Amino acid sequence: MTNPSGAPGGHLPAGIWILGFVSLLMDVSSEMIHSLLPLFLVGTLGASALMVGLIEGLAEATALIVKVFSGALSDYLGRRKPLAVLGYALGAFSKPLFAIAPVAGVVLGARLIDRVGKGIRGAPRDALVADITPPQLRGAAFGLRQSLDTVGAFLGPLLAVGLMLLWANDFRAVFWVAVIPGLLAVALLLFGVREPEHPSPGKGRNPIRRENLRRMGSAYWWVVAIGSIFTLARFSEAFLVLRAEQSGIALALVPLVMVAMNLVYAASAYPFGRLSDRVSHHSLLSAGLLVLIAADLVLASSTHWLAVLGGVALWGVHMGMTQGLLATMVADTAPADLRGTAFGFFNLVSGIAMLVASVVAGLLWDRLGAEFTFYAGAVFCGIALLVLARGRRFQPR
Repeated sequence: MTNPSGAPGGHLPAGIWILGFVSLLMDVSSEMIHSLLPLFLVGTLGASALMVGLIEGLAEATALIVKVFSGALSDYLGRRKPLAVLGYALGAFSKPLFAIAPVAGVVLGARLIDRVGKGIRGAPRDALVADITPPQLRGAAFGLRQSLDTVGAFLGPLLAVGLMLLWANDFRAVFWVAVIPGLLAVALLLFGVREPEHPSPGKGRNPIRRENLRRMGSAYWWVVAIGSIFTLARFSEAFLVLRAEQSGIALALVPLVMVAMNLVYAASAYPFGRLSDRVSHHSLLSAGLLVLIAADLVLASSTHWLAVLGGVALWGVHMGMTQGLLATMVADTAPADLRGTAFGFFNLVSGIAMLVASVVAGLLWDRLGAEFTFYAGAVFCGIALLVLARGRRFQPR
């Protein structure tokens, strides 16, 4: 049996591997900056934890909201790759702004440009993954792309730590180096990925019409609802970095917390992606929430570096169990000609939830202390478990 991309059944198409390495390079670039950004904002620019939460929440929400329009546009055009290239290019060209930022407002602007780029590329890229992968291998495909993406997410902080030690905590010099892998990612996507030639059945039609939204069905909207509650329960990872700083380890070593989380995430995403092709999605989502509750409770209970490391590792396992799975569920429940729009709406709702979650986390951190931030996350996880239990009859599979 042969799939439309020419890859034998059971083997992922080469395009999935290339998209994975594009994500890897861009994440090296982004995480070199993001793993240091909370420390740079608070220590160098004098920002508060609330400002960190606001910047992260606005940035991530912007990325997820922009995905609605880029996903719908990719369905309208019948093309995914040009929008993905534009998005990666914006991400790469935003990086120098971090290096020259004199105040937190400039950092916010840079984060918004960076995340607009992420928003533009996200839904078309995910739809492209679904387009070129046989349905029976989608869990593995999304898991592999997420795993390679996350390899970059731990290599970036690791490189940042090495350069911080080498250059005596010079944040701005590290930010300049981050420009290089970002540009390499754009070049690899531009010259290394070929989009399928088959015509899109939705080309030239407005995908955000009422009848098209009705075609997505209750199973898809169930996935959207669950994804938003998951996002409320999992606020910005910037707060993991701030929690690690409270453990008393050297400033230059704090980004290692992101290395640890993303190492676990990278190691678990592909195995759990393959597992999701074989087991109940409902059960795997519920198990992921239980792991996140454990992570929140461990992080709330102690500032000792071993406790922080344990909580961060559990956080990474949760990400590996759920992020590729939710993407697979969107692809499985949406019509083929509306996949870009489907990923876009999924991320719109998740974006609003991310903004709310990060602002609330920052307020709790400033007013009540770090431990209350993580206890609140555990409470939202419990709510998500209740919603999963009540909504099981809408389960897509």
